Parts: sequence; structure tokens; C-alpha cells
Amino acid sequence: MGKITVLGLGPGSDKDISVRVLEKLKGSTNTYLRTKEHPVVENFSAWGIQFKSLDHYYNQYENFQDVYRAIVEHLIQEALKGKEIIYAVPGSPLVAESTTTLLRERSLEEGIELEIFPALSFLDVIYPLIKVDPTQGLQILDAMDLKVEQINSNNGLLICQVYNRLLASDLKLDLMEHYSDDHMIKVIRGAGIEDLEKIEELPLYQLDHLEWLDHLTSVYVPPQIKINPREDSVSNCQFPLDPLTEVMDKLLAPGGCPWDRKQDHHSLKRYLIEECYEVIEAIDNQDMHNLCEELGDLLLQVVFHGKLAEEKGNFDLNQVIQGVTEKMIRRHPHVFGDITVSGSTEVLKNWEMIKAQEKGNTVEKGILDNIPRGLPALMQALKIQEKAAQVGFDWPDIQGPWDKVYEEIRELKGAIEKQEQDKINAEFGDVLFALVNLARFLRIVPEEALLTTIRKFRSRFSFIEKQVKRTEQELKDMSLEELDYWWDLAKREET
Repeated sequence: MGKITVLGLGPGSDKDISVRVLEKLKGSTNTYLRTKEHPVVENFSAWGIQFKSLDHYYNQYENFQDVYRAIVEHLIQEALKGKEIIYAVPGSPLVAESTTTLLRERSLEEGIELEIFPALSFLDVIYPLIKVDPTQGLQILDAMDLKVEQINSNNGLLICQVYNRLLASDLKLDLMEHYSDDHMIKVIRGAGIEDLEKIEELPLYQLDHLEWLDHLTSVYVPPQIKINPREDSVSNCQFPLDPLTEVMDKLLAPGGCPWDRKQDHHSLKRYLIEECYEVIEAIDNQDMHNLCEELGDLLLQVVFHGKLAEEKGNFDLNQVIQGVTEKMIRRHPHVFGDITVSGSTEVLKNWEMIKAQEKGNTVEKGILDNIPRGLPALMQALKIQEKAAQVGFDWPDIQGPWDKVYEEIRELKGAIEKQEQDKINAEFGDVLFALVNLARFLRIVPEEALLTTIRKFRSRFSFIEKQVKRTEQELKDMSLEELDYWWDLAKREET
């Protein structure tokens, strides 16, 4: 049985390849390189090192995973012939090297001896350039296998293998989900390699403008601003808001952020809504890391509005916190008082009664008047139906909503047949309203149900886009049958 020895060629400089690796290479007549596209390989002829390149596999397959599997299978088959093989890879075989992982699995399956020699990696020469100690918080990701949800903007982020402008463009869009467009980043090419090393600092939105990106390029994204408040600036509270309010004070002060200083309560409404939905999405994805971040973004909106109100002399954040604290105590007399309740239904009943007392009821209002008109339509419809049901305006059982749905669909069909556009709009709204009522009886929150379907569609469509991209064709050029095939495949992968 043969043997495979995996060596690392270092980050690229001939000064960074180890003596032990050089000795192994010079003493072997059966050496394979994953790729000869590495600066140190230019010296092999002068060093008397013979090798066979496996670059041809890159032209035979459409994605890197298939390339790596083919390379590993080639090595395994050679070793099964009883050969002792040297396999050399750029950088370190233990850092961001997929073929090493695959070799471990296949060599174990085939009973082939595998030896791995560590080497200096590209990371070791990048750390001094970006002036970062990785033990203080640094996330390392591969641009070719990056998922948006992996990004943690609280830590520094180092992304390797940003090998062309197309990949840089995709990466930029992913990063903009977490960072501002003008967040400053560093792009590093050929770290540690004389005459090749290049570093440029630029705003995130310019990442894909660079023309010199190649397989030796990495991108460093510094963490979002972190405040290390003075101990005397933080109260003895367990969860002090002072550091965040200090940030907002600086942003809103003369000479602060021009964009922040232009905002008012109305201009911030859209961001408040967006942050609420991003919190909901993190909850639905059961992504606690992302939920932590999104709750922080939502909290920022609260602090932002509080600071704007403070500037106008309307109220301040202390009043906001004091007000909601007192409200929660008032509306929970069964916890903070001596009221006894039989269960959650009575809790809700008391809540509404106390709420009505707080509002004063000086002017008699309708049952639906307290439902915000700015709510999304599905949420507003559900709230209205729930309020109406509380006073007995409701179906006795689920058959009523079912019949109403079918009735409204028939009326919609009739309007369509008569081509009465105004009536079609109205009847379509009636169908939606009836479906919300049915959802209520089924204990379904229609807004969440629709969002789940939207996320499912987005995921499947994204899968289709990735598959089409691998064929090097345009989405618009694919037939419906081809797109349906990818759609069905996406559905199967979900299960």
C-alpha cells in the first residue's frame, strides 16, 4: 500500500518555505502540485524539483468542490498502486485547504497512510499587515463558500480567495447586509511576497472596482465601532445604555455624522420597520447569534428616536425607560400586587381593562380605533378580526370561515369574467380578508405564514441562480423546463 505526504508551500515567498518541505520535495520523484500557479513554484526548476501539476482538473469541472474531489481521487488511485506520493499545496495544508479534508476521509476509507507537514500559511503573513492579533477576535472565511449568516460584524473579518472582480462583487453585496457602504476595508494581495505584495484601504462599496484581484487576494473587514466606556461613565445597572447613548451623542453633535444629523422621526420610520422584520427573521431562522445582533440594531433605533426627542425637549431616554417600567408593573397586578388570576385569559382581560383606564376614556372610542392604521395589512386584518370576535361578532366554528373563503373566490371569479378591474381589486381584497379569518381559526399568524413562504421561495430561487451561474449561462436564457428541474431539486434538498 502506498503513502501520501501532504506539504505546504508557504504563502508565496521563497524565504517562507521550510527547510524540511524543501528536503522532501528535492528527494521525491513523484510530486504532485494542486496548482503550479504559486510564486514559489517559479524556483522549482533552479532547485531541481520535479513535479506534475493537477491544474488540468480546473478546466474539466464547473465548481471547485468537484475539482478537489477529482484531485483527491487521482492521488488515492496512485497511492493504491503502491506509490509514495508527495502532494504540495499553496500555503499550509491545514488552513483553508479543502483537499486535505477530503484526503483524510478517503485515505482512511482505503487504508492509505497519510502524513501532513504543517507550513507557514497566508494568515501568518497577513496578521502583521492588518495589525491584528487573531486571539482578540478574528473571523476567517472563504469567499467561495461564504454565507451571509456567518458574518459577525462585532469581530474583525478576514476573507480569503477573493480571486476576481465577479466574486468581489458578490462578496461586497453580502458584506453590505452587515456593514455600511462606506465602511473602510483593507484589500491585501500577495502578502509577504516581494514585488507582489499590495495593500489598499478603501470603502466597502469600491471593493469590486479593483482590477488587480487574483488568487492571492484577501480582504480584511475591521469590526464595527466598539466603545470601551470609562468605568465611571457606566452606572451600576446590569445592562447600562450609556455607551450606546454616548455614541449617538457624538454622531448627532456638530461635526458628527452628516447622515445621522439629517434624520428625524419620520425619516427613520422605514429603518425601524426594517429592523423589526430582521429581528423576526432571525427568530424564524433560530439564529441566536444573528438575533443578538438584530436586537442591538433595533435598540439603536429606540436610542436614536430618544435622542432626537431629547434634542427637541420633548422627552429623554430615562423617561422612556421609566414609563414602560411603570406600565409593566401597573399591568401586572397579579405579579406586583395582590390580584389573583385564573390563567392567561384573565391576564389579557385585566390588561385591556387597565389599558383603558390609563387612556382615560374621556372620549368614547370605537372598538377598532386603537388598532394602528400603519400596521401591515395582514396584521391589521387579524387584529381587527380578533377585536370583533371579542364582542361576539364571529363565526361559531371553522365552517363559517371556510364557506366565506369559497364565497369570496366565486365573487372574484365573477368579477374577472366581467373584466371589471375595480371590482376585481375589491374582491381580491375580500378573499385575503377571508383567508386571514380562516388563519385565525387555525391559530395561524398569516403574516408569519406568508413570510415563511417568501423565505422558502427566496431560498429556492437563490439555489436556481447558483446552479445557472455554474453553467456560465444567463438566467433569462434558460428554458422553463430547466428552471423547473432546478426548482424541484431545491425542494428535494430541503427535505
